[in-house]
Amino acid sequence: MGPDSHRRPAGARPPGGIGEGHLTTRWSLEAEIGQALLGRGWTLAVAESCTGGLLSHRLTNVPGSSRYFLGGVVSYANEAKRRLLGVDAETLATHGAVSPQTAREMAQAARHLFQADVAVAVTGIAGPGGGTPQKPVGLVFLHLSAPDAEWSERHQWAGGREANKAQSAEAALLLLWRYLKASSQRGKQGK
Repeated sequence: MGPDSHRRPAGARPPGGIGEGHLTTRWSLEAEIGQALLGRGWTLAVAESCTGGLLSHRLTNVPGSSRYFLGGVVSYANEAKRRLLGVDAETLATHGAVSPQTAREMAQAARHLFQADVAVAVTGIAGPGGGTPQKPVGLVFLHLSAPDAEWSERHQWAGGREANKAQSAEAALLLLWRYLKASSQRGKQGK
């Protein structure tokens, strides 16, 4: 786990949780995100590469998620990133598919494509192959795009393929949760 990563114990509530009191069962990050989006009347879209749809899967595990989750694009190949999301060929040639620049373009494109209020993108190297000394297996870039924010994160996971995918999806959810929490705080201060 890299220095930029965030972990929570299974079943633990985040500090100062969004939407406290909404859940009567074990805390679910996905459900908290859903409650926060619903409370604002916002919608969400995702663009995934190395997670292969796992982020969308987790979001749609919440009953009623169609009220805020508009959809996602799994753009595993560079050609799909270009054709479906409009990631610039120059970005891919200069920085590669696993880069903060590509993650940013993916998130912005998903937000535009689905006309969502907020979008999250994830791109990385799940492994076991595909790594280089400059971009090792487990390297992941996340990006969140919203009208008032562009947030990026870099993570370096040390697990196998499935663990790297799971940690990447969890990190993307946590990035979204932190943005929603910060947005909530800004809204309270503005009143």
